[in-house]
Amino acid sequence: MKRTLKYLAGAAVTAAVAGMATMSYAAPHDTAGQAPHSATVTAAAPAAPAAAAKHAPTPRIVQPGERVTGAPGFELWLTPEGKHWTTPDMPEGQFRSVVDGNVDLSSPGVSVQSEGTPERVYLSGLYYGGKGTASSVELRTAAGTLQGELIELPGRPGWGVWYAVAEPVPNDGSWSFVSKVTVRNTKGKVYASISLR
Repeated sequence: MKRTLKYLAGAAVTAAVAGMATMSYAAPHDTAGQAPHSATVTAAAPAAPAAAAKHAPTPRIVQPGERVTGAPGFELWLTPEGKHWTTPDMPEGQFRSVVDGNVDLSSPGVSVQSEGTPERVYLSGLYYGGKGTASSVELRTAAGTLQGELIELPGRPGWGVWYAVAEPVPNDGSWSFVSKVTVRNTKGKVYASISLR
């Protein structure tokens, strides 16, 4: 069988708008239009100045005693001694120490406090001892996955507080509304985590 090959003479060079040069050539085709081989060569030109890179979020820095409202009646504040918070059922406030020896700030850890009313579940806890800068907190709960908020005192104290508010769910028979809390650092790696079930 005799094959007739068609050849395209020459090469096409196309310059892309973003400074990328693309060079292509057409290979010989047989009469059925099939190319025995083809190639496209792409050469990158120097990159244009990039827009400002996005930065991962960091905790909100609060002054000692500065109150943060998570929901009506749910307030948190930090002192060098630890975490303070109120809920609608306990407006006089509660306290979790970071200086009483029960928290090892040199090892990664997370604590969980969960309190609720018929309208809301108030979730909070300490995070401490992880590598890098804490950036985000994710909670697995009976109501689904939640994203919380982080607060810290100035000066990189080595600990901070996470908090979130959730809608209550009918009692599913489990002993805990929260099953896992994971704090990640600005590089997306686990800063500290706790599994409760």
